[in-house]
Amino acid sequence: MTMVGGSHRESRRGSKMPNLRKFHYALVSVSDGKSRPQASRIKLCSEYLVLQREEFHIWEDEETYPVEAGLRTVLLARDEKGQLGISIKGGREHNLPILVSRVTSACIQARDIFIGDAIVRVNDHTLSDISHDEALALLVEAGPEVSLTLKHYKVATPFLLKQFGRFIPEYTPSFPPACDSIPNSSDDDGTPFHHPEPSQPVPDSPCSVSSDGSGSWIGIPRVKKNWIDVVTVPLLMAYTTRYIFGTDKLRPNAFEVRGMDGSSTGVVHHEDPSQLTQMIKLIVDYIGLLNAHQATKLNRIFSSSRHISHMAWVVEGIINQDQPWQNWKPKFLALRGSSVYIFDSPPLTAGDWPDDDTENDDDHKTSAGVMEYKVFDAMFRVIKESENVDERQHCFLIQTFGQQSHYFSVETRQELLRLESAWHKAVCLAISQLGCKTFHVVYKNKPSALTLDWEDGFTLKCFACVSPEWTFQFSQLKGSSDDGNATLKLHFYRPFNKDTVTEEVICPKLQELLFFMHSFLTAKVASLDPAFMASRQ
Repeated sequence: MTMVGGSHRESRRGSKMPNLRKFHYALVSVSDGKSRPQASRIKLCSEYLVLQREEFHIWEDEETYPVEAGLRTVLLARDEKGQLGISIKGGREHNLPILVSRVTSACIQARDIFIGDAIVRVNDHTLSDISHDEALALLVEAGPEVSLTLKHYKVATPFLLKQFGRFIPEYTPSFPPACDSIPNSSDDDGTPFHHPEPSQPVPDSPCSVSSDGSGSWIGIPRVKKNWIDVVTVPLLMAYTTRYIFGTDKLRPNAFEVRGMDGSSTGVVHHEDPSQLTQMIKLIVDYIGLLNAHQATKLNRIFSSSRHISHMAWVVEGIINQDQPWQNWKPKFLALRGSSVYIFDSPPLTAGDWPDDDTENDDDHKTSAGVMEYKVFDAMFRVIKESENVDERQHCFLIQTFGQQSHYFSVETRQELLRLESAWHKAVCLAISQLGCKTFHVVYKNKPSALTLDWEDGFTLKCFACVSPEWTFQFSQLKGSSDDGNATLKLHFYRPFNKDTVTEEVICPKLQELLFFMHSFLTAKVASLDPAFMASRQ
């Protein structure tokens, strides 16, 4: 890959940084999901993705333009197969004159015929208000040597030349303006994003190839080709998907990027699956870096206990009349402090988040466009592939105490693993800050208190007693079972006795107790993760 407007850099600490690049380019085809894909180009930098369309222009130097402005006559002979060696487009049904669209004749006189020429007369027959098929029939029956009266339509030439776009050299008067660069993982020539070679001076000949690609200049006037910006999609909190929007159907060799401002690339196609994967990865990496930078800026405003630890797009499966999930709706999921938020649209500013001043001990809060749950009142569960409800992959479930559950999917396994890790870290921080949680229970017919403590584990103390009935560390819990109503059995291992003891309690808030047990155990596991411990220091 070629870097434009930048250079390799080294960090101030002396270690080499990854290669940096200002812009990345890729030739693709783009459609609206219904019509035939059109040739396009992607221009990507650190902050936005631009969709570009190929355009052809006649050189402004009128004096050297090879086609006369008025009428001219060319006497064209057929080849040994009886072919004239020209193709035509247009006609009455298209509200166009009969236009030359291709020149393949080897006849020397064919050098005076150009793409964009309108055929005014064939021999003695004037082509006025004639259909395409009628013009073809007239040319077929015109004899072995045909007199063509032509008039060049300069404005039509660029459109007719699109079919030969790959043969026409690109003209770029200067490199694009510089853009803030972001590290990229690869700099090989085989990667999908690259910049074309610098353009050459204006050619003396009409063009570099003929209309049949043979290498001469038959039929092609002097034109230039360049790329114009059509759509610009900002990458901050942009949504990228390979699925047909709202469904579980994966698009083959295609993806779409949607910006927060409502812009969209449309459906971007690429024939090479490996290069397509590299494109998507680079775009997603840039979005991730921008989102992380945005979270850092917002965290300067929020208190330390309310910092954002993760933000990402997910899609939620929506139940339709008790049927399987047939509709998938994008949601923006964020972890901040001890809460998980599910937004309809991304929170770009601090004002888009629920007000900290209104925070209370409610398990669940809902406001316009956002739902909030405490992470210790919820369970995160990765769905096994055999349990998927449809063809969507990388699914997970957020079960909330006393509230509805949410069934989500992400695009890749890497995204799912990152989210799972972020969830466990959020639970660990929330539980360590919470410290303990006490539930009223009945133990051996005596009113008691069961406490889950971050440091001490499980402690059961009768209200009428001074000392606890028993205390066990979280690591001693070997299993549990319940009747789904109020009775809970906890199975603890006693290392000194080398046996397992079962303690039974009755808890009116059994489901809440189970959720907190799960959160405390998840937090203990996360706290033993070396990578997580290092991130806290």
